[in-house]
Amino acid sequence: MVNLSRSKLRGLAGVAALAGFAVAALPAAQAVPAASTATPPAPVFGEPAGTATSVQGTETFSTAAYNSRTALQTVRYNKLYSTGAVPPSKCPEVNVSLRTTAGVQSYLTQLWSCSYYSWAAPLRAAGAAYKTKPTLIVHNHSKLTTYCGVVSGATAYYCGYQNGQIYMPAYVISNLWRQSPTYARAYATNTLAHEYGHHVQYLTGILNASWWRQRAFSTHSARLEESRRRELQASCLGSASIGANKRYYPMSTGLYAQWKWLVEHSGDQPGQLRDHGSPANHGWWSHAGFYAASTKTYASRCNTWNSQASRVS
Repeated sequence: MVNLSRSKLRGLAGVAALAGFAVAALPAAQAVPAASTATPPAPVFGEPAGTATSVQGTETFSTAAYNSRTALQTVRYNKLYSTGAVPPSKCPEVNVSLRTTAGVQSYLTQLWSCSYYSWAAPLRAAGAAYKTKPTLIVHNHSKLTTYCGVVSGATAYYCGYQNGQIYMPAYVISNLWRQSPTYARAYATNTLAHEYGHHVQYLTGILNASWWRQRAFSTHSARLEESRRRELQASCLGSASIGANKRYYPMSTGLYAQWKWLVEHSGDQPGQLRDHGSPANHGWWSHAGFYAASTKTYASRCNTWNSQASRVS
């Protein structure tokens, strides 16, 4: 989910979380981190995710099978981390204007399909339901009622219900396009990849196990740290799929420069709830996934639960 300020201009990135602790009741609802206001290439208006209202005690999700041992086993020692390289989808970027909803739909639909192809092999190797494709919902609504609750329409959002749903606001991307087409492309690419990272977490059990842990912790700080580990991993996984396909997309020159700026300035901004990770750590995990020094990327580089607390601060 992407957090946007109602009163300030903000650049955007792409990941998940409802601010406040309404979020604690949504074990599979995810969103994107906000980006810094410092010289953003393409600012946009919007609403904070914190205004969302959640469905308390929903029966959509079941985490009753977890306990502290099995939840930790799922998030830290998941089979996903022992899978091979993420295969490139070999999909080129769609050459289309993002000024219109139809253009955004076309652009995101290819990214969605290509993410499915990239993650099929690692998910299969991890013993997950690799053929399960999430539903992509591209919309222009100011508010959405989802299976995970009611959220701001300006928020990119993943809901782990049935096969999973990815909600993408077309108007946010179109507004960015009018200010900076290259930045809009970087934002759309990164946001969809991040939300698909949550889908990978969902299929491997990481998402629900992490939500079980977050609700089980007794302190506010421990719950926030769990949220950051989950969000930073989704950004890393998203970047791994982008990096796997970097030669074919291609993710290079101006587009790469805008993507790099985006991921290095996204995360918890001053005065916000610390549930997504600092911009420095968001950039670190995004680059870890992208792995620019190699032609191959690996999910094993995204194990945030095997990392020290300072790296997920």
